[in-house]
Amino acid sequence: MPKPYVELKHPDWTKNATIYEVNVRQYTNEGTFKAFESHLPRLKKLGVDIIWLMPIHPIGVKNRKGTLGSEYSVKDYYDINPEYGNKEDFKRLVDKIHSLGMYVVIDWVANHSAWDNELTKTHPDWYTKNKDGNFQPTPWYDWDDVVDFDYENPEMRKYMTDAMKFWVKDFNIDGYRCDVAGFIPVDFWDNVRAELDAIKPVFMLAEWESRDMHKKAFDMTYSWTLFDKMKDATTNNKGIGGLVEYMAHDQGAFPKGGYRMTFTDNHDMNSWNGTPFKNFGKGLEAAIVFTNVVNGMPLIYSGQEAGLNKSLKFFDKDSIEWKEHPHRQLFTTLNELKHKNQALWNGEHGGPMVRIYNDKMDKIVSFSREKNQDKIIPIINFSDEKVTVVLNSKYEQGTYKDLFSGQTYTFKGDDSVTLNPWGYLVLMK
Repeated sequence: MPKPYVELKHPDWTKNATIYEVNVRQYTNEGTFKAFESHLPRLKKLGVDIIWLMPIHPIGVKNRKGTLGSEYSVKDYYDINPEYGNKEDFKRLVDKIHSLGMYVVIDWVANHSAWDNELTKTHPDWYTKNKDGNFQPTPWYDWDDVVDFDYENPEMRKYMTDAMKFWVKDFNIDGYRCDVAGFIPVDFWDNVRAELDAIKPVFMLAEWESRDMHKKAFDMTYSWTLFDKMKDATTNNKGIGGLVEYMAHDQGAFPKGGYRMTFTDNHDMNSWNGTPFKNFGKGLEAAIVFTNVVNGMPLIYSGQEAGLNKSLKFFDKDSIEWKEHPHRQLFTTLNELKHKNQALWNGEHGGPMVRIYNDKMDKIVSFSREKNQDKIIPIINFSDEKVTVVLNSKYEQGTYKDLFSGQTYTFKGDDSVTLNPWGYLVLMK
């Protein structure tokens, strides 16, 4: 008999959640927990449910990059980066997030540590070595500011597990975003999840794109593939073939009980590829809408709602310029829909994506999602041309209202709609 692939139990509060990545260093001029705390009411109004904080731990000095170093070079897994504040500041921030009905996960770097982490002295056997018997960065990468852990060592695994339990037990965080999770054996993560869930139900996000992570360890993985296919359809001028293939694979191959994180930006894409304005050009809003209506949990990266149009520096100070921007309302509207419309809920809580065929299959992505009494029909023009498209809508008959304009559409079968270049409709029944 068929068995569900996903064996873990998601926390109930994740079923219609959105997630927001916080770059503490760049978020405010002060770059502290206290300064960031003042933004929480605004993020609540934006419709954010899960706050993901980039690494909060002290940063290594030896071999550091830039003037401030990488947050992903951890000097002490049990302490707080003094640039951000102290443990009391962090505890207050967690409590404030919870008081507003939001949840908080922290970035966890389990694959490697800073060169001057005390573990390199007290437990040098916990690290992999090069042919000369010396510490080494993670093989093949240019991560010269970190050294690679050896997960063949049971004592090292226990230390890392206990450190992760510490922040859940003592600071009441709600889970982790786990850096380069796929470089670490899945059985380690399976055990970590079980031990954390024994303390409280947690939410786990893997920086990886592989379904084996979903069985026992992680609620959610990255959808880099969707990012790439949206870029192909916009600034790379490759059409929507890749998006169609992505949708087919999502419906046919992705575990039904798993969550995918969908995004147009995060700290990696921002640092390496440039801003969303560069990656998606005039198709950016179409891409944002798409990430919010496909199967997955949408991510907003620090500053996107303010129209961030620069790549934030990674190793030096580079504050976000906070200003009003139309994308703030766009994200707010989409997040409100996510919360209310069960068709868009996460994993098995939401509705399947059913393709609606049309006569402009090289330009227009159209599909429906339905769950219980809720239904949506997204129609998105991934081209720089104004298009009138005829939909094979005989199974979608009824009256709908567009999320953004409020305009009413009545479908009777073989109905036509007109979309501006990079235009979109999200019709609700």
